[in-house]
Amino acid sequence: SSDGVEQCVPWIENTTQQIDLAFNIFFMVYFFIRFIAASDKFWFMLELYSFVDYFTIPPSFVSIYLDRTWIGLRFLRALRLMTVPDILQYLNILKTSTSIRLAQLISLFVSVWLTGAGVVHLLENSGDLPNFSEPEPITYWNAVYFLMVTMSTVGYGDITCLTEVGRVFQLMFLAVGLMLFAGVLPEILELLGQRSKWMGSYSGVKGKRHIVVCGNITFESVSVFLMDFLHEDRDDVDVEVVFLHRAEPDLEFEGLLKRQHTRVKYFQGSLMNAMDLERAKVHEADACLVLANKYCPDPDAEDAANIMRVISMKNYCEESRIIIQLMQYHNKAYLLNIPSWDWKQGDDVICLAELKLGFIAQSCLAPGFSTMMANLFAMRSFITSPDMAAWQNDYLQGTGCEMYTETLSPSFSGMTFSQASELCFVKLKLLLLAIEVKPIDGGDTKISINPQSSKMPANTVGFFIAQSAEEVKRAWFYCKACHEDVKDENLIKKCKCKHLANKTGATPATPFSAALSKPLLNIKNSVMAKEENGSKPVMNGRLVPIGPNGLVDETYGGYHISYEVKKLMPTNKPADQQKNGKMEVGIADDQAKDFDFAKTEMKYDSTGMFHWTPARSIEDCILDRNQAAMTVLNGHVVVCLFADPDSPLIGLRNLVMPLRASNFHYHELKHVVIVGAVDYLRREWKTLQNLPKISVLNGSPLSRADLRAVNVNLCDMCVILSAKVPSNDDPTLADKEAILASLNIKAMTFGDIITNIESMGDSKDALNNMGDTTVKRPGPIYGTNVPMITELVNDSNVQFLDQDDDDDPDTELYLTQPFACGTAFAVSVLDSLMSTTYFNQNALTLIRSLITGGATPELEIILAEGAGLRGGYSTPDTLSHRDRCRVGQISLSDGPLATFGEGRKYQDLFVASLRNYGMLCIGLYRLRDAALTTVDATSKRYVITNPPFDFGLLPTDQVYVLLPFERKQSRFSFSETEV
Repeated sequence: SSDGVEQCVPWIENTTQQIDLAFNIFFMVYFFIRFIAASDKFWFMLELYSFVDYFTIPPSFVSIYLDRTWIGLRFLRALRLMTVPDILQYLNILKTSTSIRLAQLISLFVSVWLTGAGVVHLLENSGDLPNFSEPEPITYWNAVYFLMVTMSTVGYGDITCLTEVGRVFQLMFLAVGLMLFAGVLPEILELLGQRSKWMGSYSGVKGKRHIVVCGNITFESVSVFLMDFLHEDRDDVDVEVVFLHRAEPDLEFEGLLKRQHTRVKYFQGSLMNAMDLERAKVHEADACLVLANKYCPDPDAEDAANIMRVISMKNYCEESRIIIQLMQYHNKAYLLNIPSWDWKQGDDVICLAELKLGFIAQSCLAPGFSTMMANLFAMRSFITSPDMAAWQNDYLQGTGCEMYTETLSPSFSGMTFSQASELCFVKLKLLLLAIEVKPIDGGDTKISINPQSSKMPANTVGFFIAQSAEEVKRAWFYCKACHEDVKDENLIKKCKCKHLANKTGATPATPFSAALSKPLLNIKNSVMAKEENGSKPVMNGRLVPIGPNGLVDETYGGYHISYEVKKLMPTNKPADQQKNGKMEVGIADDQAKDFDFAKTEMKYDSTGMFHWTPARSIEDCILDRNQAAMTVLNGHVVVCLFADPDSPLIGLRNLVMPLRASNFHYHELKHVVIVGAVDYLRREWKTLQNLPKISVLNGSPLSRADLRAVNVNLCDMCVILSAKVPSNDDPTLADKEAILASLNIKAMTFGDIITNIESMGDSKDALNNMGDTTVKRPGPIYGTNVPMITELVNDSNVQFLDQDDDDDPDTELYLTQPFACGTAFAVSVLDSLMSTTYFNQNALTLIRSLITGGATPELEIILAEGAGLRGGYSTPDTLSHRDRCRVGQISLSDGPLATFGEGRKYQDLFVASLRNYGMLCIGLYRLRDAALTTVDATSKRYVITNPPFDFGLLPTDQVYVLLPFERKQSRFSFSETEV
């Protein structure tokens, strides 16, 4: 381009011209193909690209004939750059609208720019018309530079058009160029700016695992998740967290991502888009976690959206392990419709309503139990201080306990669970809670909590409560030959004797919420094994004894949870019930085998796991204030429910079913009285109609008259719930009704209020469903002594429940006084379950086992039908399902264990309870003011999880125990619970 526009060079010596001829031949062939294919030949001849061919192809052949090279209008070929976006679309390189538009704008701008530079180059080198005089030599690339400077209106002046024709063209092009520069370039920059830095793809390090987290991704939800998942106690966690969400993170969120940039990645995209799933490498992820928005106005819509995300991920990669949070229990059934949903692959569902109400239900049986369990599966770091109150130090020490799994050493082989648990506690300073059991008939592995009278085989996996994984390793290292005389548990280390050499299948301790592991040993295979011999699968509960064959006796009185229930189990659903309260207490107890079962009324549901009664109309269970006041209500559960007629259903069945488990005798069932709007309860009733001992008072939980009518001062627990949708205007007011109700009850006095009590013998309708009567016991005079648990939506509102506490508003929920005392529960404590379930599949199964009355795959299918529970006739098989342990709370002030309250140590109580009664002690519920010897208006209790072995006991202490089922009436009374 620097040698002018025309040269006399023989064609055969001009390499550039030869290459140009090859291109022109190609474009000529392409021209004729397009001409033949054109439907309108005339308009084809007038197209832009046709004119480009007219001006570029013929001159190439003319130059061969004349042996002269003229650049001519060859620069017009730059206009063909505008076809590049179309070509890239044909090749499936450009797919998104943004990339297509960006390519079109860039190609337009570049082609016009280069073409205009070619015109300037031709005109300047040709000279002025008409004689082409006084040409001004300029290279093509100088012309390109000149036009860019001109279009941008900078105009340096170092290069200018000197010919008249060049200046005329410059004037005309300036108008076009300015419009192009001012219009196209900003749009290009805007599109480039839209390409977020979060649009990349995940490129993991080989050998390093990653998980994909999606769903409700906000600064708050991610902060809570990462705080638990990346807790400092998890020093061996080598997993990257990849977040995939439609929106870009805000500045606060971006700051969090930068602080954790070595372990956390964020990508913008949709779970419904396979390309975005590819970018996040979902098919290579160790697991995919779907977080739910716990504060959404429409829980069903939230669940539906998250289930669709699961369907999308399963459709993309069937083998993906999915752990999903769901708001509503009834939506779990839809997950079972996904063909590739498989618990064997680790798929799991954490139903927040189910677990939340299940924890609250267990607190009705053992106040404070919800706090103990919440602290066990969450990662807590405690620091005791002399400046703290004694009760705070005791409580904090318990919060540092977590659940772990470890294989028991061969020294435990042949021991009963009670013997092993006693050895672990006394010798190893560990609390053995449950074991994994593999039935000899090849059934699924089950988790048995505090099983009775069964000897453990070798390599049994135990579930422990301890402070660290290091402590739990003692259970694997323990060797009777080497360590029997060792007094200091810290000296129990790995020994080299032959006993240890025989140990096989060792697995490092696996904390439910602390260590990263897969299912232990080769148990995963047995867990996944199906029954192939055609025999009936082992159901939850006591198994029929094998007989005197020397093999493991499978008659466990503990809580057997079929491993299959792990994915299906409706955790907090107790479902068995008695019929209309007409049956005598004890009919299905010891004498059950003497009855003709075909003629016996149905008392339990078809699975034998829950008490059952024929469906009743809600009208038959509604009490008015006068009827309630005439009824003997004592040792019952009052549910204060705030709900609008159109509020989302919260699943009250999940609260009532654990209280109707068949491992309670009928007379032990606590009557449930729901105080709230009947219009809302009608919608919930179809899930409650088969559960016995339920009454409804159509009133307001804020009405003292209604509360007095249901004898709230004599209840064993008052549960305050709200089904109302949180307001978007001020989320902190979401708990206003619950807080007002709590403060209202605490402000009440009962000393001079005498309610009329009449016999229920002649009462009809609602009164007939009240169940058996109980002698009225003296209740507290002050409302502050009414046992109460309040469900909160917003953690920060816990500060308003106790006016006399000194908690800072910014204090974490688990450190606040109401939570430590078990009087407050928030769904946020369940967030830790996502991490817990990922790190150990068995964790969720065990937690469900502790808080639900029992569930089976059969029951899951029945409930998924939406028709409620089905009744079943009592058979030896179904009655055996009652033989499973339950949570209880025993006072040391009286009864067989009263002697331990007189200054004895916790270890003495633990051993005596285990040996004499088969009860496994797991914690204490102690008065905050230890100097009190009687309960008064200021007395409050707090939870101590797994106290040290030398912990001193007080007469006012209450003990959390895992109590085996007794066919005869219990030696302990659980219907009366001191505050």
